[in-house]
Amino acid sequence: MKKIFLLALIFPLLLSCSNDEAEMNDSIVKLATVENPSQLTNFYLNLEDSTRLWVLNNDIKYYRPKDEQRVIVDYTILTEKPRGSTYDNDVKVNDIYEVLTKGIFPITASTQDSIGNDPIAITGLWVSGDFLNVEFVYPGYSKMHYITLASDASKTYTDGKVHLEFRHNANDDYPSFNISGIVCFNLKSIRKSGATSVDLVIHTTEFDYTTADKTYNRTYKYGSSASAAPERNIRIPAKKARIN
Repeated sequence: MKKIFLLALIFPLLLSCSNDEAEMNDSIVKLATVENPSQLTNFYLNLEDSTRLWVLNNDIKYYRPKDEQRVIVDYTILTEKPRGSTYDNDVKVNDIYEVLTKGIFPITASTQDSIGNDPIAITGLWVSGDFLNVEFVYPGYSKMHYITLASDASKTYTDGKVHLEFRHNANDDYPSFNISGIVCFNLKSIRKSGATSVDLVIHTTEFDYTTADKTYNRTYKYGSSASAAPERNIRIPAKKARIN
């Protein structure tokens, strides 16, 4: 009888722990784009695979992310919507991290030096939707670093592709330890009328002394053929890079 009584006490505790673990395991972390033109408390999140989420509950109170702001979001699915709905899931946001989101910067004679050309290590570079996403590592300590995707009209190319420069200004920071970060650049400004895609060449200076200029070739597809992102292991960073 005592054994039965003890089991009756222990079983609800085990079930509660199991439910807690299940809830924790249901947490999903993804890179997303905010759809919130009116900066409301409730808003949409568009994932890399075109899944559209409605933020029904938000643990980050009073958070009003800007429209087209890129974020890394930790969320839990509350309800799956039926086929044909305007969005896919109701979700609860557990945590959210705003990714530095910028446009393309036109280089001029007066800004050439300010955007810098310090080496940087690119660990991931891909196009999804209307964004070029770049994961990187730089050596630094405490100063703000400046990250730019620039176009230089003074340089001419004959291959029919759009050439852009991924630039890094270390701001004379002391290279004490490696710091990782992620930045997203909106590519809408380089769409070509009458086309559905643009071929890109991204130039950068990396810690590779065999070449002064390293290049990455990517294709930006838009409209009905929008670029789908590869599945990536995205996490909210524990240590935030100091970038702008």
